[in-house]
Amino acid sequence: MTKRWRILFVAENVTLAQVVRLVALAKSLDPRRYEVHFACSDFDPLVFHGTSFHRWPIHTISRWFVDRAIESGRRIYDQRTLRRYVKDELELFRQVQPDLVVGDFRQSLAVSAPVAGIPYANLINAYWSPHAERDAFPLPDHPMVRLLGEDLAGRHFPRAMPWVFDHFARPVNDVRKEYGLPSLGSLPDVLTAGDAVLFPDIPSLVPTRDPPSHHHYLGPVLWSPDVSLPEWWSRVDRFKPTIYVTLGSSGKIDLLPTVIDGLRDLPVNVMLATAGRARAEGEGSNILSADYLPGHLAARRADLVICNGGSTTGYQALAEGTPVIGVPFNLDQYLSMQAIERYGAGVTLRSGTLSAPRLRAAVALVLAEPAYAQRARSLGRELSLHDARAEFVDIVEKMTAGHAATTRLAAP
Repeated sequence: MTKRWRILFVAENVTLAQVVRLVALAKSLDPRRYEVHFACSDFDPLVFHGTSFHRWPIHTISRWFVDRAIESGRRIYDQRTLRRYVKDELELFRQVQPDLVVGDFRQSLAVSAPVAGIPYANLINAYWSPHAERDAFPLPDHPMVRLLGEDLAGRHFPRAMPWVFDHFARPVNDVRKEYGLPSLGSLPDVLTAGDAVLFPDIPSLVPTRDPPSHHHYLGPVLWSPDVSLPEWWSRVDRFKPTIYVTLGSSGKIDLLPTVIDGLRDLPVNVMLATAGRARAEGEGSNILSADYLPGHLAARRADLVICNGGSTTGYQALAEGTPVIGVPFNLDQYLSMQAIERYGAGVTLRSGTLSAPRLRAAVALVLAEPAYAQRARSLGRELSLHDARAEFVDIVEKMTAGHAATTRLAAP
């Protein structure tokens, strides 16, 4: 009988994106060939519906803590937190005995996996790669922007960036040293550590220059909640432009009133998904809301998607040929929107300076200028040529076969 390889997915549940991307990839594995284990801090029924993974609860810092850390410009992880993560993961490995571990933004796996001698596949967007092609990193909503102003902070940010990245990477490198492992380098090196690095992107949108052979483009890893269409779906006015609005699980929800204020008097339909984080009843006759919407269908029906700019919703919109207005908050979202804006398929509005008039102006621009929709449709056609799940299965097959061969050679 052919061996069933044991694959362990470890999700850092600080945003929904980190969980759903791994769930989507895990579901692509044939259960006749792979025994899938999934470790997460909780198992949201909306995300894990229909799955039969072996579930393992594992500690993750709270989303509230992450939001506060980002807002104040502090590190998300310190050595104490990472030590606990590594200890928990090593115990998890002892119980599961995986042939391969797959993570998404779980930085501690850069310690625990090599210590345990387990191959590690790391899912991370290509814009974090040290090999990513860019002129400069975008300026996030750091406290220094509020202190110095956008122009002055923008001039100082490039000089501060190397120190900032070293500062954020130091806890991982220090914990690696405690286990006898060498330093990885700066933050992009830490975030892209692994025996295989998997980019849920395409090269034309997020290009890299001379990446190592273990860096792979999968294509977008798309996910939509399996929910019914709301009763108002059939009542959306087909003779008006339609805008799909969702700030997701990690967008600044306190910006939602500003977004609604900017859209309520426009001659458009607004389909709003709140992710259960807010209520929008009575906010305007053109605003139709639900806790969740099937995102791919909403993006397909829309003429424009307004979101936090992150790659999960941003790529979902672009896969349907729909341009994006992104209102990013953290650096990951700014990097995603930098790529989308550079391609000509969207517009970035800074969350720190968002206002209703600025939003209305951006909406008017994107709806009036055909180039945005044309670029989005072009990108949608290109994205459709990539099958992330098939690419992932191929990489898993090669990694498990390679691990088996290495194990046989190492056996006495």
